[in-house]
Amino acid sequence: MSFILDLFDSSDNPKSLGAKFRGGRQKMFETLFFQNFNSEQSIKILDVGGYSNFWKNSALLQIPGLEITLLNLQAEKTSNPIFNSLKGDATHMPEFESQSFDLVFSNSVIEHLYTFENQQKMAKEILRVGKKHFIQTPNKFFPIEAHYALPFAQFMPKSWVFYLLTKTKLSRLHAWEPEAAQQYLDEIRLLDEGEVKALFPQSSIYREKVMGLCKSIVAHNL
Repeated sequence: MSFILDLFDSSDNPKSLGAKFRGGRQKMFETLFFQNFNSEQSIKILDVGGYSNFWKNSALLQIPGLEITLLNLQAEKTSNPIFNSLKGDATHMPEFESQSFDLVFSNSVIEHLYTFENQQKMAKEILRVGKKHFIQTPNKFFPIEAHYALPFAQFMPKSWVFYLLTKTKLSRLHAWEPEAAQQYLDEIRLLDEGEVKALFPQSSIYREKVMGLCKSIVAHNL
């Protein structure tokens, strides 16, 4: 039973399916990264909505002079001098000058901004502060909704999803706390490929596929 629970847990669990997909995506990102950056040059990265734990096994940590700024709703305590963790707003980053980062990275964050207007603001700020970018988000039209691990939940009335999350164990084999369920239902706005292209019109699009279906979308200019 513990194997099943781990498998369907969130991607923070290294034994979960989500973590395996994230690991594969990270390898793809690093392949693209090292095609564009000299491993001997100092690199400044802004990770919007990320945490230091994501980078713990990254090959990028071997780069001399690497600096990774973590921008989140709350600053993270970290003792690793590579990381600078700041409290901030992904839709408004006046603390950073234009083109001040070699790369802006963000993984499964832009769908948590409530509205398309906020998503537009985040994309505009990413393009302003970063010379390069790598932005990933779950595909709206993948059959399994990424946050709840429920089929077609993104197309159901929110009241139905709230009931399934809080009154059953169909989502990741446990019932959600009502406050957490409502928060997710309020903040998540999944994007389709057309919207991602509209947000990052000059970017290449990478489609992360599972069984031939597009699970997530990456906009990048690497």
